[in-house]
Amino acid sequence: TRKVNTDISYLACADKLLKNRDKFYPQFATHNANTVAAVKIMADDNLGYEFQRLHGMGQALHQQSIDPKGLNVPCRVYAPVGSHEDLLPYLVRRLLENGANTSFVNRLVDLELDIDDITRDPIEVVRKHEQHKHPQIPLPIDIFQPERKNSQGINLADVATLHNLESQLKKFESEKITATPLIPNYKGQSNAKAVYSPAHLDFLVGYHIDANEVDVQLALKNAHTAFTEWNNTEVFQRAIIINKVADLIQKNQILLIYLLRHEAGKSLDDSISEIKEAIDFCRYYAHHANQKMANPIKMPGPTGESNFLELQGKGTFVCISPWNFPLAIYVGQIVAALVTGNCVIAKPAEQTSIIGYYVACLIHQAGVPQSVFQFTPGPGREIGNVLCQSPLTTGVVFTGSTQTAQIINKNLANRENCAIATLVAETGGLNCMIADSSTLPEQLVKDVISSAFVSAGQRCSALRVLYIQDDIADSTLKMLAGAMDEMFIGHPQNYASDVGPLIDKTSLNKLNAHVNFMQIHGKLIKALKVPEQLKGHYFAPHAFEMDSISLLKEEVFGPFLHVIRYQAKDLDKVIDEINNTGYGLTFGVHSRINDTIEHVIGKIRSGNCYINRSTIGAVVGVHPFGGMGLSGTGPKAGGPNYLESFVTEKTITNNIAAVGGNADLLEIGDG
Repeated sequence: TRKVNTDISYLACADKLLKNRDKFYPQFATHNANTVAAVKIMADDNLGYEFQRLHGMGQALHQQSIDPKGLNVPCRVYAPVGSHEDLLPYLVRRLLENGANTSFVNRLVDLELDIDDITRDPIEVVRKHEQHKHPQIPLPIDIFQPERKNSQGINLADVATLHNLESQLKKFESEKITATPLIPNYKGQSNAKAVYSPAHLDFLVGYHIDANEVDVQLALKNAHTAFTEWNNTEVFQRAIIINKVADLIQKNQILLIYLLRHEAGKSLDDSISEIKEAIDFCRYYAHHANQKMANPIKMPGPTGESNFLELQGKGTFVCISPWNFPLAIYVGQIVAALVTGNCVIAKPAEQTSIIGYYVACLIHQAGVPQSVFQFTPGPGREIGNVLCQSPLTTGVVFTGSTQTAQIINKNLANRENCAIATLVAETGGLNCMIADSSTLPEQLVKDVISSAFVSAGQRCSALRVLYIQDDIADSTLKMLAGAMDEMFIGHPQNYASDVGPLIDKTSLNKLNAHVNFMQIHGKLIKALKVPEQLKGHYFAPHAFEMDSISLLKEEVFGPFLHVIRYQAKDLDKVIDEINNTGYGLTFGVHSRINDTIEHVIGKIRSGNCYINRSTIGAVVGVHPFGGMGLSGTGPKAGGPNYLESFVTEKTITNNIAAVGGNADLLEIGDG
């Protein structure tokens, strides 16, 4: 958090290298005289190392660093070589670095600085600070304070941490986790369904039993009966329980990673990120519920009358969550409804019922009464319809396809003699990105690869269509194809895997059919191949060029990228084409021209707009997530307005003059 701390870290690494010159040949690329002097002293006149400097910089300094006693301490001179377009970003970065006011090179040419100030010992400087950490830069766990504590991740870059994590996961696999009390073994029961991993079709994850119509009707009745007491529970008590859910998810993260890996086919990175998101949802919604519901809002009004507005729960919410985020979205929907005073009936995706069941156990363990939160797994066409057609259902929270959202909407609308239900729907999209000729190709390709192919393209926010200006298309698409060649397709338990499995056979069949369609209507850019030894629902990343987005009648859910070239003069036509699809979930623009960025972002209709970065990886409370048009109803999940959909408002007006006047006036006095 301080420049001087970085200097000391560099010296510590240098010392480590110099003490192990039998194993390493240290090379110190620096223009800092302090660092050069320290390295020479630590080297103790022994050879076996070298300095390095950039051509055109540090010549005078390194002329001094070559030992005057005749010992040959080499100084390697290096220089960037290439065309203007390749060199310019590098040179700009070096100028920015050396121009920073903390840079030694910058300070050296500042005639107002004393030489003793420039050459101060960094250790001496650090010791003079009251605390080593900069007081104005919070640690990661505190970046959202005072609102909430940040969720804690796992440092996979640390080899010891990674090995420890993998050993724990292998232990779960060897001990047959399906037999634990929290994940009952239903084997042998006539109505039990075996669940196999999409990553390896012979790997048994466990069993689950679907709820039936009788179960669902009982759940609705239980929730209806329990609502009043739960709604009357103080919001701070509900928030404490929801924060405890977050703590239990954190405590049980290893088992959750195991389930996400094997039942949902998620990579280690994706699993950890999803656990963090689930925890963030709990803490974020608990905080906002406390803020909004703890005290009635005093409204302005005439003297002699008091007016207050208070919020309370609506009733029973049905939460229908998807398989692509079986933990984070599932938890987010549920805790938002619970913390605002509603009862919840949760129906997870059929493909990920075991994850849903385990988290349901944690929610009850945290203190949510069983009648307040109930778990009903099963096919949407059966129990989902029953839940959405019931007059006891107050609202539905749904994440999934636009078509299913329309069915839910009709089911809710066709009910009679009951209140109009709330529908909060986050649906799919034909997510697009526009890249103009000013973009940095390396950055664009990196972000396109991430946006289109991470999580096997099975994210609502994943990039489906890249519009690229024709001027840079050939070279950039060649680079894209090369980057795709470096991707590794494999089982998610393999840490090197970039692309894991699809969720099921149905998804695989759809994508294979789309390949056949695009072979007729498009031009292949690159298609990878699935290694033969993989025994799951794998689909290799594909990229095709096509002429128009109108070829896509619906979202293609998987690692499949479509590319369309455009002319600079047709930018507005491109924006109109994207808007005319009716979808509006995520959108990206890559450009280094501010006017272009402002123009595009101003005209595009999309819930989440990303500039010069990937379109995936929304963070709770930082990137509120949700679309418009065919992509959802809003409000945005993980945003400050999300809880409003789960509450009803009550205004309390009191004519205090009727009982003797306004006591508040006594506080005003005469003066």
